[in-house]
Amino acid sequence: MLNSKWKTLNFPIEQWGKIFMRCMSEENTKIYDCGPIIDDRGICAVKPCDSDICHPQPRVIIIGAGMAGLSAAARLAQRGIDNIAVLEANERPGGRINSCWLGDIVAELGAHWRPDNCFTHLVHSLAASENPPRPGVPGALHTRGLFNRAVTGKMAYPPTISAYYKFRQIEEEAAQLYCLGGNKQHGSLVNFMSLRIQQELHEYPPEQQEDAARIMFGLAHILSARCASDTALLRADHSCCFMNMPGGDVRVPLGLIATLAPILRQIPEGVIRYCKPVSSIYWGTSQKAGHRAIVCACDGEEFPADYVITTVSLGVLGCNAGRLFCPTLSAAKIDAMRCLGYGYCNKIFLEYCRPFWFWHKGDLNFNYQNNELSCQSNWTKGITAIEMVPNSNHVICVWVAGEEAMAMECMSDKDVAEDVTDVMRCSSGNQCLPYPVTVLRSRWISDPFFCGSYSYEVECTGGEAQRTLACPLPGPDSPIPPILLFAGEATVPGHFATVAGARISGIREAERIVQLTIRYKGPPIPVECQASRQQATATQI
Repeated sequence: MLNSKWKTLNFPIEQWGKIFMRCMSEENTKIYDCGPIIDDRGICAVKPCDSDICHPQPRVIIIGAGMAGLSAAARLAQRGIDNIAVLEANERPGGRINSCWLGDIVAELGAHWRPDNCFTHLVHSLAASENPPRPGVPGALHTRGLFNRAVTGKMAYPPTISAYYKFRQIEEEAAQLYCLGGNKQHGSLVNFMSLRIQQELHEYPPEQQEDAARIMFGLAHILSARCASDTALLRADHSCCFMNMPGGDVRVPLGLIATLAPILRQIPEGVIRYCKPVSSIYWGTSQKAGHRAIVCACDGEEFPADYVITTVSLGVLGCNAGRLFCPTLSAAKIDAMRCLGYGYCNKIFLEYCRPFWFWHKGDLNFNYQNNELSCQSNWTKGITAIEMVPNSNHVICVWVAGEEAMAMECMSDKDVAEDVTDVMRCSSGNQCLPYPVTVLRSRWISDPFFCGSYSYEVECTGGEAQRTLACPLPGPDSPIPPILLFAGEATVPGHFATVAGARISGIREAERIVQLTIRYKGPPIPVECQASRQQATATQI
């Protein structure tokens, strides 16, 4: 029988781990600039210390509590605009970031860390642009369980084992000193561990110090790579989150969802409204009632607004644009969405009673290319990869793409487990591979609040389609200030289909509202009121 013993991470916000990677450059934009590159000017919409620069706050409604929506809300609050509401259709934040526990891992059902996306990391970009580039180090084939030098072969066995366990002891010390919410007087993680490693190296004979240093500092670099950031800015609880719990210090992995914790802490309490799907958005037609826009929830509650930031996925936008917006979106928006595709992709996590791949002969990581599974007669022809989950002894991840990913969502867990096992047995040549005890899978396509997984370019437009989708409505040529603003990973050229792109877009639209607030010294005034005020001023003159 298949068990269902996983559960979604539902820690209180204050217990979530700190952010894993350094936030990307959070830049600003001109009011009507539709491009993603924005320049931070350091101007606040409201300055509490200066009563002369304290404008009335506009009312902002944000649709969606994913990375884009939360980033927009946090930036607005940081800039002094807290008259906001975030409407989230689900009962959890994160959107397509969805981390769940399964066995000994955190299963990323949605967005995940990808090593091949390192080009977006600022530190990597600096190193990659070095001219001339640094010469590489020749690699060496490792024997499992032993350490090799890159050039001169295997290291001596005694210092290898000793250095490994010394490093694990240092990790345990860090767990005690850097518990979540504990004392951080010892400085950053890299400083503490470097000092302790150097202290331990003095205990080794001179002829073993070099090998021991390579092992311990190498393990420290592995910790840095797992954190996906610069360890000089990290604390020990970045990588996993060390928590004080009854019975001792327990390391609790949180996954990608932990990146939301510092953002959520910046948002005022009560701003996020969960289980509030939106049925319609009336914009530009409610000025007589004193509101530039009205957002209607499915339960009948209405939210008046000066600005509306929509962060719904491209799939939801494409399926519901006709009924969601009144008036409907412009033809330019519709054409831009046609130039962008929206991918179907799901993950299946299989948990086993024991790590059978250690005694299995051969590798169990498979990448299926060039329709290698086209001979399959069911949904398994859409499987693109089967891989062992790093740092796990019990879990395998299966990737499914295309229309077959949609068909998989209609299958039962038992049928999915049997079909995947048949594929693995055929690919490995081992007919004795066991069935999993637990199946955990995503269902992004059939979820009406996502309708798919990520965007991609159907036609090569050089980013023009994303820029058009990001332009507010009314556009730059209209005398009416923008009302509808658009954020999300599909609106950022070069960063679409990434969490970083979603965050950049949310900050971009928040800064757009900040600059509009500074320009109009508060909420924007309807065109009719502006004309009346200008006429009155001309009469007085």
